[in-house]
Amino acid sequence: MSTNILRVDSSARKTGSVSRDLTDRIIARFEATGETNVVTRDLTTAIPQIDEEWIGANFTPADDRSDAQNEKLALSNALVAELQAADVIVIGAPVYNFGVPAAFKAWIDQVARAGLTFKYTEYGPKGLLEGKRAIVAVASGGTEVGSDIDFATGYIRHVLGFIGIEDVVFVAADKLMVDAEASQNAASQAVELLDVAA
Repeated sequence: MSTNILRVDSSARKTGSVSRDLTDRIIARFEATGETNVVTRDLTTAIPQIDEEWIGANFTPADDRSDAQNEKLALSNALVAELQAADVIVIGAPVYNFGVPAAFKAWIDQVARAGLTFKYTEYGPKGLLEGKRAIVAVASGGTEVGSDIDFATGYIRHVLGFIGIEDVVFVAADKLMVDAEASQNAASQAVELLDVAA
């Protein structure tokens, strides 16, 4: 059975990006062990910020939306569909200024959709993308993953859980400016230890 993988790259760099290299390696692990179908979403192709028109369209019942509102939500609908179709989401997420890149936050704003990827219940919010797995490749220059100044990985874990993706694994190449070789070696070992069985 084929594994559907959604790859999301958020590094502004295409050449020399550690997070992109790690996502390459993670995808290669899956491809080496079975049939895969990989869809790539590169966030350097601009993901627009949500605005007043987007919010108005999103909160208009689907059957009541105008053509202009449907067009406004078309990209968001496509991004949500990519998530819905995926078994595994592989995310490349460098740490920029202690948090996630703006492009990644824009993607989250486009896919966190009430009624599509989460809903509110009498018991609180419930994610609708259950049964999926996420592997997040994190790279940072000086921020130690899991430290008090790491505002990226906790956010990623929380927001993925909010939309129903509870199985989240991080592969970290952190503090690259301190000891790049040791950091990348540790990340490479973590990739090799990933469970990629279908």
